[in-house]
Order: sequence, then C-alpha cells, then structure tokens
Amino acid sequence: MKFRRQTQEEVSVNLTPLIDVVFLLLIFFMVSTTFTRETRLAIDLPEASGEVQEQVRKQVEIVIGKDGDFAVNGTSLVNSRLETLKTALGKVSDGDSTLPLVITADANTPYQSVVTAMDAAGQLGFANLSMTTRKPADSDRE
Repeated sequence: MKFRRQTQEEVSVNLTPLIDVVFLLLIFFMVSTTFTRETRLAIDLPEASGEVQEQVRKQVEIVIGKDGDFAVNGTSLVNSRLETLKTALGKVSDGDSTLPLVITADANTPYQSVVTAMDAAGQLGFANLSMTTRKPADSDRE
C-alpha cells in the first residue's frame, strides 16, 4: 500500500483564447458598424404674438377635492353625482360647449371622481378639455 501523496498538477486558467475571442468580436463590430449623419427633422413650432386681447375668453373649471367633492368655477356642489355636475356645468357655460373645460385634481383624488367629471364633460359635448394637477394641501395629507 502506498499512502504517499501524489503530486497534483496546478490548475491554471489560460486567458489567451478568451482575449482572442474578444479581439475578434471587437474587430467584427468595428467593421460592420456604419455611421451616418442624419438631418434633423424640420418642425414648425407655434409662434406667439404679443397683442393684448380686449376680452379674456371665459372658461369652465372643475376642481375635485380629496373626498371626491366637486367645485365648478369656485362654487361647491351639494353632492358628487353625475346629474348634479352636468346641471352645474350647463349653468356656468350657458350651454356653450366650445368653452375650454379644465379639470383640476390632486394625488389624493379618487379616480372615479375624475372619470365622473370627464363623463359629464363628454355628455355635454365639451371638446376642449384640459387636465391639471395641484399639490395636496397640508391638511389633506394623512
């Protein structure tokens, strides 16, 4: 019986083939890549005029609170039902659905209230609709 330890060859990693592969990939990408100079798109940007308007156009604004309650042009509504909102929008706009309608809500506003406001605007035929946000008041945060 031989209990003598046998010498083991040292394990080594030969990095030469890996370097060769990386070098070949680098050469491939350098040869196959083409660079082209693209011209930029010509975009007609809107221009603003500094003329003062005699009359400021009227707009309708719906502000939605954190509890889902509505205020139309600063007047709070009794409840948050669709029919109440439609009636208030009709009174404020005098039936003119071409007026701009702005819906303002914050992060704490229930989604259903925003959907109700958009539904009322759609049913009354408001086409010029804008959505705005505001920071929640400190008293609104919980």
